[in-house]
Amino acid sequence: MQALAVISVAYVLFLFAVAFFAERAARRGRGAWLRAPVIYTLSLSIYCTAWTFYGAVGTAVRGGFEYLTIYLGPSLVLIGWFWILRRLVRIGRSQRITSVADLISSRYGKSNLLGVGVTVLSVIAATPYIALQLQSVVLSVDAFRHADPAAPVVADSQTMTAFWVAAGLAVFTVIFGTRNLDANERHHGVVTAIAVEAIVKLAALLAVGIFVVWGLMGGVTETLARIDASALGEWQVSGGRWAGLTFLSAAAFLCLPRMFQVMVVENDSDAQLRMASWAFPLYLMLMSLFIVPIAVAGLEILPAGANPDLFVLTLPLASGQEGLAVLSFLGGFSSATSMVIVAAIALSTMVSNHIVMPIWLRLREGTASFSGDVRKVVLRSRRLSIAGVLLLGYLYYSVSGGGAALSAIGLVSFTGVAQVLPAMLGGIFWRGATRAGALAGLSVGFVIWMYTLFLPSFGAGTLLPVNLFDQGPLGIAWLRPQALFGIEGLDALLHTVLWSLSLNAVVFISVSLLSFPQPLERLQGAQFVTTDHVGGGARSWSSSAAQAEDLMVMTQRILGAREAQDLFLTEAQRQGLSGSLPDPTPDFLEVLEKRLSGAVGAATAHAMVGQIVGGAAVSVQDLMAVADETAQMMEYSARLEAQSQELTRTARQLREANEKLTRLSVQKDAFLSQISHELRTPMTSIRAFSEILRDSADMRPSDQTRYASIIHDEALRLTRLLDDLLDLSVLENGQVNLNLRHGMLADVLDRAAAAASAEETGPLTIRRRSDNEEVLLYTDIDRLSQVFINLIANARKYCDAPDPVLEIRVRGDVGRVVIDFIDNGSGVAPDAQDVIFEKFSRVGEQKAGGAGLGLAISRQIMVRLGGTISYLPGQGGAAFRVVLPTDLALAAQ
Repeated sequence: MQALAVISVAYVLFLFAVAFFAERAARRGRGAWLRAPVIYTLSLSIYCTAWTFYGAVGTAVRGGFEYLTIYLGPSLVLIGWFWILRRLVRIGRSQRITSVADLISSRYGKSNLLGVGVTVLSVIAATPYIALQLQSVVLSVDAFRHADPAAPVVADSQTMTAFWVAAGLAVFTVIFGTRNLDANERHHGVVTAIAVEAIVKLAALLAVGIFVVWGLMGGVTETLARIDASALGEWQVSGGRWAGLTFLSAAAFLCLPRMFQVMVVENDSDAQLRMASWAFPLYLMLMSLFIVPIAVAGLEILPAGANPDLFVLTLPLASGQEGLAVLSFLGGFSSATSMVIVAAIALSTMVSNHIVMPIWLRLREGTASFSGDVRKVVLRSRRLSIAGVLLLGYLYYSVSGGGAALSAIGLVSFTGVAQVLPAMLGGIFWRGATRAGALAGLSVGFVIWMYTLFLPSFGAGTLLPVNLFDQGPLGIAWLRPQALFGIEGLDALLHTVLWSLSLNAVVFISVSLLSFPQPLERLQGAQFVTTDHVGGGARSWSSSAAQAEDLMVMTQRILGAREAQDLFLTEAQRQGLSGSLPDPTPDFLEVLEKRLSGAVGAATAHAMVGQIVGGAAVSVQDLMAVADETAQMMEYSARLEAQSQELTRTARQLREANEKLTRLSVQKDAFLSQISHELRTPMTSIRAFSEILRDSADMRPSDQTRYASIIHDEALRLTRLLDDLLDLSVLENGQVNLNLRHGMLADVLDRAAAAASAEETGPLTIRRRSDNEEVLLYTDIDRLSQVFINLIANARKYCDAPDPVLEIRVRGDVGRVVIDFIDNGSGVAPDAQDVIFEKFSRVGEQKAGGAGLGLAISRQIMVRLGGTISYLPGQGGAAFRVVLPTDLALAAQ
């Protein structure tokens, strides 16, 4: 047992290392292999849980070839329903879908109520399945304990084993499943670890099968003869149960949250799905290849009463093959843990996006907010949800006693998640499907499943009284849980599948036909149904009431300041605007909503954007997607509307340009006046004191020295002013010659800080992180230092905080380095932010002490160096960003 514990811990540490290095490779841009179709195909193996690794043999012993239905369902979906999977994947990519609940919520008018319903259903349905995985690990550990006479007997050992397994899985999932806020981003570490586990469990099952056929049964011929002679050789399959289980496994393959996570959310391209369409059925075929031989060998060799769910493990143990038994244990452990990890990630995303975030945002409405506060709540809620999901699985295991067969527990979960199928398929193929229909159908199916299968799975008298099973509620016999509507003698599972899914579908269709969808439902329905032909989401926003500043604040709360500013700045540049805030056009609002939906879900993102925009309007393009009537007229109207919007934006830009030119004209006059003053003052001093020196023959030597020093200082002052003017002129005309050489960014910042401190115009504390500044540059070090000196000197002059602080942040990016200079003052006034880099502009008048050419010169220098310098709004104080290539500099021509 101690050796098994050491091997298990080593295996878990190995998975940690695989996930860690995969995450690091992805962050460094070296993870192209992580997106390989083979990795994607192997990640689908989370379908093969402990049920299929251990329980398939038990199913074969109890029901013959019925176990094949669990493999046939997914194979039929991948081969025969490939077009459905491709549509789901494309919808997921275009709409930035994060989960099954997000898909249903987004399709039906971004209804959070539907999202909550699917989330609750999924969590409850997944609870037995997670308990199944814990049970499989506990049973496999017990098999080793009973095989080792020296192993100590521990009271309640099964419960403790289940607890520690659940705790360990929670830690692993939190570490590698919540590293990114955007749930739509790929979990490369988790997916790679799952791919490794897929190989381990396949290798383990094949190794046990090969050992059984050639080591215990004497070869293929003898094995086939023994199968024919056994009870399993008789083909005794109920046609109804066979068809029902095949359909159920196919439905679960589409609707299971963990399968949706790896199949849709983690998908990068159609190429991955194309390989999976043939490679994963092949994987399932290999997993099922030796199930019957192992079952027959277990029945012949192992004592009567042995648990058939553990034949894969107990056969090697009984034969003295401890190494093979350990490999089998690791295969079963991989099957259990991979399912639990991905299921916890998917369910935590659903709980966070559709339950926690709407409640938190409603409670926080009208209160103070800060950048990143939503981000922190989302990550914290996902981590707590992961722990909660695993706790529910552990509690189900503890309450149920872990006595049921693995296959029975798995089928309970399959039937629960299958209730999503009518709303899912109806939503992606039928425009007439409505939110009311989906909600009604889900509710009916959920209630029937709970009443007829889930609650009875705990055993009669546990959650439901015994007399309810015999007499029905209030003595109504036709409402008995396992004889609903008076139909008796039907298999309990098929009974639930029949009534729950059929009534679910009937109610869904009927209510949809009787109700009328809201405009947003119709728009979303058109986009989902025509996803192969129409790109993008339903553009339903009206931007007339939108405020870019409010959208920026809201985005910073969710994504954080840096990511939000990069998003808005990129859009502003795409629109051709000089500032950092883009026009809130309908296209941009749709892009923003989809970006936010990856973090907080489609429904919450839609509600947050809508709260700021103040409403939604149906555009002409949306109407064209909904109905094809009067298409030419609508297209013409769409062009007129687009031209009108373009003219509106152009008029606004012209007004802004006119206002800017007016301000520049005023500043130009002030600049010329200031230049005249700055030139006249030193020249007057030089003239006056030189005349004193000329006309005073008997002047004392000390006075001569003092007057000469004044003349010298004023001459230097005049020279600096003329140098600035000359520098600006040379830079603007492109006549500067750059002295390109290698240098470290840290050295340039040290030099600039020392030079700026020599002027001592006021106290200033500079905060830096030296570990981020070790960046090698190839540029004009002196010119770059001139830019840094100017920014530090400006902070020293203009920061009006009682204790001025300048923070210099450095972060690397692909091929470039970003340096932010942020002080804690009041910053630059909004109406002056677009002109501070002009040569007629000055940051402030009260402390100027110069001609205001520093930022204009700095901008020209950065242009020549192949970089940029810009002002960052919304930072609290004055904030400037310098972006410079790390391996490229623009030489002067």
